[in-house]
Amino acid sequence: MRVSNLLFLVFLVFLVCGFSVNAQIDHMEPPFWWSGMQQNELQIMFHGKDIAQYDVAVSNDVVINGITKTENPNYVFVTLDLKDVAAGTLKIDFKKKGKVTFSKNYEVKERRESSALRQGFDASDVMYLIMPDRFANGDPKNDSSKEMLEKADRENLGGRHGGDIQGIIDHLDYIEELGATALWSTPLLEDDDPTYSYHTYAQSDVYNIDPRYGTNEDYKRLSAEMHKKDLKLIMDYVTNHWGAEHWMIKDLPTYTWIHQFPGYANSNYRMTTQMDQNASARDLRYCVDGWFTKTMPDLNQSNPLVTTYLLQNAIWWIEYADLDGFRVDTYSYNDKQGIAAWTKGIMDEYPNFNIVGEVWMHDQAQISFWQKDSPISAIQSYNSYLPSVMDFTLHDALTSMFNEEDQGWGNGMMKAYENFVNDFLYADIDNILVFAGNHDTNRINQIYNGNLDKYKLAMTLVFTTRGIPQVYYGDELGMMGDKDSKGDGDIRRDFPGGWQGDNASAFTQAGRTDNQNDFYSFTKKLLNYRKNKEVLHFGELMQFLPEDNVYVYFRYNEKETVMVVMNNNSEDKEISLDRFAEGIKDHTSGTDILTGEGVDLSGKLKINAKSPMVIELK
Repeated sequence: MRVSNLLFLVFLVFLVCGFSVNAQIDHMEPPFWWSGMQQNELQIMFHGKDIAQYDVAVSNDVVINGITKTENPNYVFVTLDLKDVAAGTLKIDFKKKGKVTFSKNYEVKERRESSALRQGFDASDVMYLIMPDRFANGDPKNDSSKEMLEKADRENLGGRHGGDIQGIIDHLDYIEELGATALWSTPLLEDDDPTYSYHTYAQSDVYNIDPRYGTNEDYKRLSAEMHKKDLKLIMDYVTNHWGAEHWMIKDLPTYTWIHQFPGYANSNYRMTTQMDQNASARDLRYCVDGWFTKTMPDLNQSNPLVTTYLLQNAIWWIEYADLDGFRVDTYSYNDKQGIAAWTKGIMDEYPNFNIVGEVWMHDQAQISFWQKDSPISAIQSYNSYLPSVMDFTLHDALTSMFNEEDQGWGNGMMKAYENFVNDFLYADIDNILVFAGNHDTNRINQIYNGNLDKYKLAMTLVFTTRGIPQVYYGDELGMMGDKDSKGDGDIRRDFPGGWQGDNASAFTQAGRTDNQNDFYSFTKKLLNYRKNKEVLHFGELMQFLPEDNVYVYFRYNEKETVMVVMNNNSEDKEISLDRFAEGIKDHTSGTDILTGEGVDLSGKLKINAKSPMVIELK
C-alpha cells in the first residue's frame, strides 16, 4: 500500500512537472514558417512565464543568428538562419545549466509553387469594399463567442450584427456578376474590445481570425473560392496600432514596444508634420507617437523587434491565405523609416504584389509623398516603397461637384479637371485608388440625396478615369448613410438580404426594389464593360477644360479610344465637337455603351441633363 502511494505520488509529480514544462510557452509567433523564402532570417518570439531564464538550441544544424531578451523575462526572441533549410520539423530545446528542460517543435512548410511571383491587384481590377460584420451572416452560430467580450446585438447601430466569412463566400457570385474583380474586406482578425469591436481595427491577436467571423481555415477557404472565380483577396492590415485588449499590450515585451509619454497621449492627427521641414519636434512626435484613440496603443515601428514582428506577420498571412494585396490602415501615422522598411520587406519578397496605403490628406503633393519613388519625397531623400496610395483629393471633389451647377472658376466640373492637373506629382498615376466613398466617409448617395443621375455621373468618373476603382458595398443599390448626424453605424448598414429573416434580398434581381435595380444595373453595365477594356486600365488620359459645366476627357492607347462626356447641368446641352478633334482624330462615329446608341462625331453632340456618356470611338 505504501509503495502504491509512493508510486502514485511520483506519478502526480511527473504529471505536474510535465504540465509545467508544456505550459512554459504560451505563445510562439510566427506559429510556423516556409522554406525557400527570399528573406533567410526568421525571428521567432516565444512568450511564457520566465522563459528568458533558458538557453536556446535548435536541431538540424540550423544556425541561430541572435537571441534577444528584454527587461520582461516572459519573452525571448530567437533569430534563425533558414537559408537552404528544407521543409520539415525543427526541434527547439530550452536549456538550463546545460540540460534540456523542455522542447518545442517548429514546422517549416513547403512553400506554394510560384508564391513569390503572385500578381497583386492593379488598374485592371475593380475593388469591392465590404465590412464583413455588415455584409452577410452565413453562420448564425458564431454571432457571439464565449471567449469574446462583445456579443451580437443587431439592434445596436454600433454593435456586432453577425456578418461573417461564410456570408462572404455565399455571395461571391454577386460580387463577380457586379463586375468587381477584387475584394477588400475591413479587418477580420480578432478584436476583443468590449464595445464597437465590429470594425476590428483594435486587434487583440494578429495571428487569428476573430471567432465571430470564423476560423483561419475559413479565411483560407474564402481565398481559395475567390481564386476559382479569378477574384483577388485584399487584407486590411493595421501597422500603426493594436487594441488595448491585445495580450501583448497586457504584458509588453519591452517598454518601447509601444509609444509612451509615459503612458497615453493622443495623436494630434497632423500628418503634415511628417514632411514639414519647419515642424517642431514636439508636434511631429505627437502625430507619429500619439495614440489614434485611447483604446488603440500606438506601435513603435522604430523598434526593430516590432518592425520585424509586423513584417513577418504580414508575410505569414500572404503565404498562409494566398493573399493578393494589402490595404494598410493609417499608413501615414507610422514612423516613416520603420514603415518604409516594413513595406520594402514585403515588396522584396513579392515583387508583383501590391499595397495601397490610407493617406487621408487633402493635397496631391502630400499624398504623393507617400508613394514609392515619389518626386516629392525625393526632395527629402525619403522613399516609402509603397506602390499605391488613395486619391482623397478626387474623393473630396466628388462629394460636392455634382451639386454645383454654376461652374464658375473653381466649382462644378472644374474640380475634376483641377484634380487631374496635379497628376504630374505622382510617380505612378495608374497605381492610385479612386473612390466615391468608403467605410469612414458619408455615403455618396446620402450626399446626393439618393439622386440616381448624380450617382451615375460620380461613378462614371470613378470607373473611367486613371487608377484603380473602388466601390463601397451598397452604393450600387443606392444605399444611404449619414455619418454626420447618426455616426459610423449609419454608413455601415447591413446589406439587405444578408440575414435570415430579412424582408427581401438585394443579392437577387427579384429581391431588389425598382430603384435598387436602377442603381445596380448601371453599375453592373459599366463595370463589366470596363473589365475587358485595357484602354480604361492603362490608357493615357487627355482632358479638356470644362465649359458651361460640361467635362470631356479621353482614354486612349494605340488600339482604342474612349470618349467620356459629362453634363453637370439640369438641362440638356449641345456641344460642338470641333474643339475635341485632338482626341477624336479620324474617328467619325462611336457607340455610347451606357445606352447602346450610335453617336455621330461629325457635327454637334447633344448630352441629356445630368448625364454621362461613355463613347467607344469607331
